[in-house]
Amino acid sequence: MQAQAQDIVPTIGFNIEKFKCSSMSFTVFDMSGQSRYRNLWEHYYKEGHAIIFVIDSGDKLRMVVAKEELDTLLNHQDIRSRKMPVLLFANKMDLRDAMSSVKVSQMLCLENIKDKPWHICASNAIKGEGLQEGLDWLHEQIAQ
Repeated sequence: MQAQAQDIVPTIGFNIEKFKCSSMSFTVFDMSGQSRYRNLWEHYYKEGHAIIFVIDSGDKLRMVVAKEELDTLLNHQDIRSRKMPVLLFANKMDLRDAMSSVKVSQMLCLENIKDKPWHICASNAIKGEGLQEGLDWLHEQIAQ
């Protein structure tokens, strides 16, 4: 079942959800980007098999913060040496001022990620657009 726009609220703290896609089962930790919760993220790095990083492509002002957080995450001791795939969703593409996934990629300097496979998808999570493409890519990476 697809969530309706009025059902979507920002994450407070973190949520844990489980779902299946293709032949893979996911346990997803939706960890709030709010700064007071970011220190919780690292408790889940050791057990992770992939990173899904969601960016608000309509929020140009927070793009610098998103880049810093992504860089910090990728350089963490529990992630740095692993070839863990990184899937990025440039979300909220339905917004009038949303940046393209190419622009988001440039602002995050994704071309500098040389030691991990990565992929960025334009998405609109409310409508489900771009999500399957990203999960299909992730499935290919993990199944290798």
